[in-house]
Amino acid sequence: MVARQLDEQIVGRFPVGKRLRVLDVGMGQGTQALRLARAGHQVTGLEQDATMVAVARESLAGEPEGIRKRMRIIEGDGRDTGVHFLPGSFDVVLCHGVLMYVEEPDPLLAGLARMLAPGGLLSLLVRNGDALAIRPGLSGDWSGALAAFDTVSYLPHSRTDSNGGTPIRPGLDVRADRLKDLTSTLAGIGAPLHAWYGVRVFTDTAADGAKAPADVETLLAVEEKAGRTDPYRGVAALLHLCGVRG
Repeated sequence: MVARQLDEQIVGRFPVGKRLRVLDVGMGQGTQALRLARAGHQVTGLEQDATMVAVARESLAGEPEGIRKRMRIIEGDGRDTGVHFLPGSFDVVLCHGVLMYVEEPDPLLAGLARMLAPGGLLSLLVRNGDALAIRPGLSGDWSGALAAFDTVSYLPHSRTDSNGGTPIRPGLDVRADRLKDLTSTLAGIGAPLHAWYGVRVFTDTAADGAKAPADVETLLAVEEKAGRTDPYRGVAALLHLCGVRG
C-alpha cells in the first residue's frame, strides 16, 4: 500500500524515467530500498540495528550486479545524516516506521529535510496519534481504549511496521504523531505537506499472523480507497505523509 502511494508521488513529482537519489532512513531489512534499486534508482539505506543491516546485506548480495551497484548500506543513526551526507544530496528521503521510536522527532525531521534537493520528496510513515483508541476499542479492551484518548505518549505496540514487514523491535514502547502537528512541523522545516494517506484503516484489528483472505485483491482495493477518502483515512492506524522541499 505504502509502496503504491510512494510510486504515485514519485511519478507526480519527477520526469518519467528519471533516476532518483534515494535515502531510506531506518530501512529495516531493506525491502523498500531494494524495490527502488530494482526500479533503477540510486539508493542509500541507513539503519542502526546491526541485525537488520546483516539481513539487508544478505538480500542485496543475492541481487544482480547492476542492482548491487545501485544500492549501498550504511550502519548508522538517522539523526546523524549530517555526518554521512551533504545537504541537498537526495531527491527522495524515506522515513518509514522510525518516528515512533524517537522521543523528540523535530530535530530528526529537520535534518532529513536538509538532505533534500529543491523539489525533493520527504516520505513519512507514522503511527496515527488521533486514532489510538480504535484498535483496543474494537477488540473490547475498554480500559486500553480509555487510556488511549488524548495521548500520543509511549504505548505498547506488537504488530509489524510497514517497511517491508519488519517486526517492531521487541521490548520497546512506541509513540505516535498527530497529523496537525506534523503538518506544522513540515511547513516549518521547508518541506510542506503535499499529500497524505491512511494506512490500515480496516485491517489493523486483524489478529497478528491471521491468514490472508481468499479475496485479498478486493481487501487491498478497499484499504487503498479508504486510505484516500475522508473520514476513513483519519482513523487509520498509520499515516503516510509526503512533504515537498521548496
